[in-house]
Amino acid sequence: MFKRNLHTPAHLFLDNTAYFLTAAIYEKRHLLAQDVLKEQLLALIEESFARFGWNLDEWVILDNHYHLLGRSSKGADLPKLMGRIHSRSGTFIHEATGCALPVWWNYWDYCPRDEHDYYVRQNYLFNNPLKHSYVTDLKMYRFSSFPRLLETQGRKTTIRQFREYAEYQALVVEEDDF
Repeated sequence: MFKRNLHTPAHLFLDNTAYFLTAAIYEKRHLLAQDVLKEQLLALIEESFARFGWNLDEWVILDNHYHLLGRSSKGADLPKLMGRIHSRSGTFIHEATGCALPVWWNYWDYCPRDEHDYYVRQNYLFNNPLKHSYVTDLKMYRFSSFPRLLETQGRKTTIRQFREYAEYQALVVEEDDF
C-alpha cells in the first residue's frame, strides 16, 4: 500500500489484479464537456494501458470524471500509468479550455474481491451516464464501452447481468459524488 500524504488516497499495487479506477477533475469542473476532449482522453487511456501492459476492460468518460475497469500487469506501475494519463490529458484539456490549473484532482483505485464484486462495479460504471442524467438509454451514450458489451453479449445476457448484480444501484463510491 502507498500513501504520499494526508490528501492522497492509499493505493494498492497488485500484479495481475482487477482494478476499478475513478478519476475526478479538480473542483468538479465540467472540463470534458467537449466530445473531442473525451475522444482524446479515451485514446490516451487506451494507449497508456497498452504501454504499461494493462488490459482496459470497460470505461466511461463523463464531463468531470471517469471510471475504468481493467487488469494490472505490474501493480507498481499504477502511479506511472495514472500520472501519464493525467499529465498528458491535463495539457490538452488546459489548452482547449483555458482552465485554471490543476486539471485533475485525484484518482482512486479499488480491487474487486471476486467476480460478483467485479460485475457490481462494472454495472455501476455502465450506469453512470443514467445516474448523472446524460442519457435515458445507455446505448445512446458514446463515451462508454457499454454499447460494445451489449453488442458482444446481447440484450438478454446484459439484462440478466444488471438484474443479477443489482447492488450497483446502492453502491456508494464517494469519489463519484458529483
